[in-house]
Amino acid sequence: MGKIDIKTFTLEQLEEQILNMNEPKFRAKQVFNWLHQKNVSSFDEMTNISKDFRQKLKDKFKITEIEIIDKLVSSVDKTTKYLFRLENNYIIESVLMKYSYGNAVCISSQVGCRMGCKFCASTLDGLERSLTVAEMVSQIYEIQKDSKEKIRSIVLMGSGEPFDNFDNFLKFIEIINHKEGLNIGQRHITVSTCGIVPKIYELADKKLQINLALSLHAPTDEDRRQIMPIAKKYTVKEIVEACKYFANTTKRRVTYEYALIAGVNDREQDAKEIIRLLKGSLAHINLIPVNDVKERNYIKSSKEQIKKFADTLINAGIETTVRRELGSDINAACGQLRKSYKY
Repeated sequence: MGKIDIKTFTLEQLEEQILNMNEPKFRAKQVFNWLHQKNVSSFDEMTNISKDFRQKLKDKFKITEIEIIDKLVSSVDKTTKYLFRLENNYIIESVLMKYSYGNAVCISSQVGCRMGCKFCASTLDGLERSLTVAEMVSQIYEIQKDSKEKIRSIVLMGSGEPFDNFDNFLKFIEIINHKEGLNIGQRHITVSTCGIVPKIYELADKKLQINLALSLHAPTDEDRRQIMPIAKKYTVKEIVEACKYFANTTKRRVTYEYALIAGVNDREQDAKEIIRLLKGSLAHINLIPVNDVKERNYIKSSKEQIKKFADTLINAGIETTVRRELGSDINAACGQLRKSYKY
């Protein structure tokens, strides 16, 4: 039986493990702090615990490391894309974005994706596997160590569908939010989903204060099915009802992501249908000019059409913004992350 990855445990779980090793409970907090606040990569770096106890930890656990194998920096906006190698040579990508209010990291939750969205590169080769909790938190830790800058917020919008890895996603939130770890506030964490309805309800009932982003991309079932296979399982009505339940339960505004594709979903009738769906709800529309993916033939809407679409929503009282196109010159923008590294 292989060693267990110690970064996978919440503090409560780690306390149970430590007690089972006949060590005092407070040792768990020390170890947790070393792992998740000081981000050590070996037990030998835990200098405030005895060598004997460090050896016991080595005998039972491992500390998973992910390796930076490439780093691309945008010449336009200094956005940085990291390529990480996992065990068994799996490759994932993460992105560091710099804003005036602080640094944000976009992380992956899976190697590849099975959702099949037609405008997204992440799903081209399908799903390899879900990431472990350790692999999810390690993306943030490694970027923070490499950049030597504090991470202020996190978005789970990289490769994969986070709700397809739901249990690990919840543990990730608990660990990254913990005061003995990075202590990143829940309101600074955003999860994006294609719309797995039961999980939206389940997350809402947990009453966490994280932000929910729904990849809408079309306001009717007919159009949404053309670009998002998940729409064949859940209707727009079902998804929007679930999101409204989330907003009403948590009192947190839901962001509806909408990639504007010329001639596909950027018509006046589409804007009017969005207004019908969301008028009066706790909602924000984030318009995203669809990014280039060489295997796809979608074309982004013109600047004039994007403005016209946004103005229609704003004039109807729907809070709307147009996303900045960060990192598009290094294929680090929305929908461009993939398993692109060849080794």
